[in-house]
Amino acid sequence: QLQACGGGLVQPGGSLTLSCAVSGRNLDYNVVAWFRQAPGKERVGISCIGINDGNTYYAESVKGRFTVSRDNAKNAMLLQMSSLKPEDTAVYYCAAGRPITSEIRRARSYEYWGQGTLVTVSS
Repeated sequence: QLQACGGGLVQPGGSLTLSCAVSGRNLDYNVVAWFRQAPGKERVGISCIGINDGNTYYAESVKGRFTVSRDNAKNAMLLQMSSLKPEDTAVYYCAAGRPITSEIRRARSYEYWGQGTLVTVSS
């Protein structure tokens, strides 16, 4: 019901845009989020957007470099990533749910998940 794509290999300093398509008529959510999981590390929330109000959140590690946006007509969410660093290398997941404000960064707050797309930043 969520499908993420757009990952790949990019050089440090480069840019990449991820897309998350949301399908299914019975999904109950008001926030769509991006998480990432580096090898051997836990999954962490890096950005999210409210589908009704457009409010956004960014983790400090990506603020100023990543931009999240939504296309409600297409039920899709984009994550534009620029100035990529090797430490951005991870599997990126999109998720949807109804998190409370204090829990928007926690994976447990989201009911629906995409399959993940790998982003590798390396020269």
